[in-house]
Amino acid sequence: DCVKGFNCNSHLIIHHRVHTGKRPYKCSECWKTFWSCLHLTEHQWTHTKERPYECPECGKRFWTSLDLIKHRQMHG
Repeated sequence: DCVKGFNCNSHLIIHHRVHTGKRPYKCSECWKTFWSCLHLTEHQWTHTKERPYECPECGKRFWTSLDLIKHRQMHG
């Protein structure tokens, strides 16, 4: 049993999909499926080459907010 807690009900719903395997969002380009609409949107940018997340320190751009967060840790 998972005991993870969430402040927002929508985050709980998305997390529940991890356990059920339900991935209701599908990419129309490659048919890959995702747990959340945000993950689908970020994935679709890989097809368009759009990188909307920009590092304010060096200007490097990323497809996902998580990649930007990881990158910013390198700046210290």
